Amino acid sequence: MITYKYKAKNKTTGKMVEANVDAQSIQDASSIIKGLELIPISIETLNKESVLNIRNFSKRIKAKEKVMFARQLSTLMNAGLPLAQSLRNIEDQTKNKNFKVIIVDIIASIEAGQSLSQSMEKFPKVFNKVTVNLVAAGEASGTMDASLERIANQLEKESDITSKIRGAMIYPIVVILVMIAVLVFMLVKVVPQIKILYTSFPGTSLPIETRVLLDISNNIIRYWWIIILVGGLLIVFLARWIRTKSGTRFIDSLKLNMPPFKNLFRMIYMARFSRTAATLMGAGVPLLSVLDVVSESVDNYQISQSIKKAAEKVKGGKSLGDILSNDPNFLPLVPSMIKIGEKSGSIEAMLNKSADYYEKEVDIIISSISTIIEPVMIVLLGIVAMIIVAAILLPIYSLAGSGAISSGGI
Repeated sequence: MITYKYKAKNKTTGKMVEANVDAQSIQDASSIIKGLELIPISIETLNKESVLNIRNFSKRIKAKEKVMFARQLSTLMNAGLPLAQSLRNIEDQTKNKNFKVIIVDIIASIEAGQSLSQSMEKFPKVFNKVTVNLVAAGEASGTMDASLERIANQLEKESDITSKIRGAMIYPIVVILVMIAVLVFMLVKVVPQIKILYTSFPGTSLPIETRVLLDISNNIIRYWWIIILVGGLLIVFLARWIRTKSGTRFIDSLKLNMPPFKNLFRMIYMARFSRTAATLMGAGVPLLSVLDVVSESVDNYQISQSIKKAAEKVKGGKSLGDILSNDPNFLPLVPSMIKIGEKSGSIEAMLNKSADYYEKEVDIIISSISTIIEPVMIVLLGIVAMIIVAAILLPIYSLAGSGAISSGGI
């Protein structure tokens, strides 16, 4: 049995009632409530997998699952199935327990009289403002299946770019971790053994790089727990700071201005802005609402502020293309395409072309980075290895050349 919390209206008195009911499903709970001469307004689960808990674990719902949800719902509704029945079919096929609970809650809200967009709006970490607005536009225009198809396409584009960036970063991260592990092993295990050899020849002068290496080795062995503690605290501090407003703004600014990656990030944001704006406009969302939604979904504080300032000027009657052409955060192609779209009455088409262009450019840059980064990391790894080997072997050659090793009786 599942416990449900519900709000309902008494048919006789018109008073609002709030209570709990135990039932096998939302449908059973709704039937029980109606049997009490009540009109259900909202029904929410209160078991351990409650919606409130699910909101805190939205990262467990992958982009692919959301794409599948939108596509399945679009197909079922296009086939003529009622919304609630379509959602029940999807809920039966969903394997993710967290997503299953969310879909159940959406069904309950719809059966209680709420729209799909209102039901989704309760889960902002699962269904962002773009999704909610596209669904609302579909509800208003009677083209829900087309709006859901747009949502699926939008999510697929964003997921594709994200996965390509992550894929390009895996190799350098692995190499850096291996490099650190090898370096620590050399300093903790190999260098102390070499130190025994050096100390057996008193009075010998060691090169500066060897002395530095020995000092580092001694400090790591002696204070390893302090290094781990400080490193752990630093990682925790940075992770928390990045989530703050000041941390987010700093990172966002760094992305736009840090060579050699600033062009890549700018193109990613331009593609995201263009694609999202085109998708919303294609669904019939008004321009000011489009700018409001895109400013929150572009995922960069500086560009978000530029869009909000542009929206204020658009309210005053200015052209969006003219406004963005003077904004340093926007690459020139986007305002140029918007100007052409404003003159020809085809802003959506021009924004889609802009998005296509930047998405292709992002693919090219990521492929170039993947190609270049491998030899760069190999060279870097070689340099680190050369420094360590030189610091260890040079004193040995020096001692051998001076005859200290042979005279030492080794």
